[in-house]
Amino acid sequence: MDASENQTSNPRIAAGALAISEIIEARLSRRGFLGGAAAAAAVAGFGCTTGPQGAQRARVAPEFLFSEIARGADGDHHIPEEYAANLVLRWGDAVTPDAPSFDPHQQTAAAQERQFGYNNDFIGYYPLDARGADSRRGLLCVNHEFTSTRLMFPGLTERRLLSQEECEVEMAAHGGTVIEIEKDRTGGWRPVVVSKYNRRITAGSTPIMITGPAAGSDRLKTEDDPTGREVIGTFNNCAGGVTPWGTYLMAEENFNGYFLGELDSDHPEAANHTRYGVPGGWYQWGRYFDRFDISKTPNEPNRYGWVVEVDILDASSTPKKRTALGRFKHEGAESVVAPDGRVVLYMGDDQRFDYVYKFVTARAFDADNRAANLDLLDDGTLYVARFEEDGGLEWMPLVYGAGPLTSENEFYSQADVLIETRRAADLLGATPMDRPEDVEPDPASGRVYLMLTNNVLRTPEQIDAANPRANNPFGHIIEIIEPEGDFTSTRSRWEILVRCGDPADPQAGAAWNPLTTDNGWFGSPDNCAVDPHGRLWVATDGNEGTGANDGLWAISTEGAKRGTGRAFFRAPNGAEVCGPRFTPDGKSLFLAVQHPGDGEGASFETPTTRWPDFDEKTPPRPSVVAIRRKDGGDVGA
Repeated sequence: MDASENQTSNPRIAAGALAISEIIEARLSRRGFLGGAAAAAAVAGFGCTTGPQGAQRARVAPEFLFSEIARGADGDHHIPEEYAANLVLRWGDAVTPDAPSFDPHQQTAAAQERQFGYNNDFIGYYPLDARGADSRRGLLCVNHEFTSTRLMFPGLTERRLLSQEECEVEMAAHGGTVIEIEKDRTGGWRPVVVSKYNRRITAGSTPIMITGPAAGSDRLKTEDDPTGREVIGTFNNCAGGVTPWGTYLMAEENFNGYFLGELDSDHPEAANHTRYGVPGGWYQWGRYFDRFDISKTPNEPNRYGWVVEVDILDASSTPKKRTALGRFKHEGAESVVAPDGRVVLYMGDDQRFDYVYKFVTARAFDADNRAANLDLLDDGTLYVARFEEDGGLEWMPLVYGAGPLTSENEFYSQADVLIETRRAADLLGATPMDRPEDVEPDPASGRVYLMLTNNVLRTPEQIDAANPRANNPFGHIIEIIEPEGDFTSTRSRWEILVRCGDPADPQAGAAWNPLTTDNGWFGSPDNCAVDPHGRLWVATDGNEGTGANDGLWAISTEGAKRGTGRAFFRAPNGAEVCGPRFTPDGKSLFLAVQHPGDGEGASFETPTTRWPDFDEKTPPRPSVVAIRRKDGGDVGA
């Protein structure tokens, strides 16, 4: 995790705006981790079959039956014995036919722009064969979130500054990859390098359009772009999404870390930049490129922190930053088609004490007219969540002119509301959460799963029902129940599914189903996925704080096993697991393993593992792994 995620830039928290609710203890003791009236029946015998508040499933999910793996930490990955895994793509592998062979000792930006990028995070899969049929061919969409500089370049010391060429390599390693993949005869997956779909999107050279209500705003204009409608590149792309019409959503997260320089405190953008943690100063790009120095280009940070939409079926198309979806540290942009045909996207703002959002399109999705959907995300309503003590949830619209979002608070247009989404949400009184990360809707059940990674900064005076632990290093998972499966609703319900951490440690305050084994509990939930059977899978980032490596766990969400965790995949030393993604037939699972070999004092020469090549001349390489059952059955069965 990035250091800035351990901090907060929310002035409501700094001012002590949160206080203990008088009804928290009663609510927690009544609801536990299963929730409400459903909890009473479930605690008596874990007999709840419909989930909290009676939310009905359109299907009954089968049980998880795989052989659970053991907790632990070493240099390799681990899966159940009845499964097989193969590497699909590694950092430096060819994406286009003209890509040179990977040479980590002689890297160039020109080569990296044609090779698979660094630190793969989100994974999307779009089938090119019949949807839901036997998946054998499709497009893999992968975010490249950031670069681990010490692991990436040889000969680095704390004192050596990067050269301009090395910075350009870093910029080329950011962004995303779209690449065709296919099953081989063994059932594993491999890239199809000669494909009309393949492309790299980078931080350094990819032109991207700015669309939606903020496009053309004076606050997005720069000397290089006086129109405020085109920006070069995208970076720190964390979790994302794939739309029903075949586009890929790249969510820009910790954009603040890429900027250097200073602004005078009375500059018009100074307070806005402070709310987002700009400048973070993590990278040296601003030494060579003025757009990353806010003293020279103060509007440039406003051009990042958006969701980027890419037409994956047209490799010549220009990606678009969809400003209607708001500007914050986006984690995830997963979509679902609501009963009335409108499309709803769920998003987290990944920093301690920030917020949960959803966006509802103004128009309905047209399954018979793909072209009609390509600008669907430019028009709609962005909402922010307020979690109520009694289990209610209000989705509050972020609309210029409504409530406090007026000129009295220095909002002069919808563009201002979207550029300063965090401040607008502050004024509406949204609930500050324990690092909201991935948010995944399940269309069949009307439930939405929210990963809250951790928050060690929350004090006893700041706990509330939705964030019930002070000094919370382990995180928790919330289940949102949309009424009658109406994802467009502005009133919802919520329950805590599990409170993560060691259930055997009374100080942890963890809450799991007692059927969870010592291998099945974890900390720091990050990314998640709902498989084709409606079952929840959770990947972690920070589980090493529990004494074991990060990995992927299955979690039962209904019936007698509701709240039971089960360990499925363990990452090698230093790595986190990201982007779990199933093929529509449920027979393959893709996982992103990023920053393997990281750790205190780790470097290109001395990593904590050399996974996946285990070659003394090759550094560890972030990679995408495909997992399947050896007998060809469904993953998790």
